[in-house]
Amino acid sequence: MSSTPQPRIIVEHVSKWFNKRSSRSMKDAAINVIRRMPVRARQFQALDDISFMIGEGESVAVMGLNGSGKSTTLKLVSGVLEPDEGRVFTRGRVAGLIEVGAGFHPDLTGRENVFLNAAILGMSEKETTARFDEIVAFSEIGEFIDEEVKHYSSGMFMRLAFSVAIHVELDVLLVDEVLAVGDAPFRAKCNAKLKELADRGVTMMVVSHSRSQVRELCTRGIVIRKGKLVFDGPIDEAVRVLEGK
Repeated sequence: MSSTPQPRIIVEHVSKWFNKRSSRSMKDAAINVIRRMPVRARQFQALDDISFMIGEGESVAVMGLNGSGKSTTLKLVSGVLEPDEGRVFTRGRVAGLIEVGAGFHPDLTGRENVFLNAAILGMSEKETTARFDEIVAFSEIGEFIDEEVKHYSSGMFMRLAFSVAIHVELDVLLVDEVLAVGDAPFRAKCNAKLKELADRGVTMMVVSHSRSQVRELCTRGIVIRKGKLVFDGPIDEAVRVLEGK
């Protein structure tokens, strides 16, 4: 019997384009409207024929310079975006920490948003109620849990969103730089929790600029440069490729 892990994520010949408008500023755009001149849009290719597979229990870092396409890749895997070419498959329950506070309604309280986010991630009300105290305790929100989240700082957003996601029974966790928000002790606590999830066999896809974080959490690295996959292999070698060594 083969010991090769079954795939949790398959990205197959994926390309993605975005429209990039030619107006250089709001002033230029306003002048074009007054003159009734069309605002031309040209396409920018964010990803160019990207393919990889991530198996059960793998922890993989997606790395690249700003604008390389790594966050776009994560959003395609999460289902936030759809590819223009190619296909993306995931298997199991996927939780994504893609943007701080994404999915939070500003006029709802922290408590209400916990139940809303947990439902989006596939948890029943009964499951969420059973884990609510653990979620709040980990987030360190305390008495602010019944305040409207529009009054939260970005760090409070992140702590609550992260806490909800990690308390879901999940198969795949997607993390995009959100752990850069918050104080050092909480970041250390989050990293320890991610390590615990990895040790439990949760498949993880991590976007981070922190070399130490990806070395600690991941065994494999995917390097994307200008929308193209240039390396896929052991994490230490991936970091060297990223640094141009």
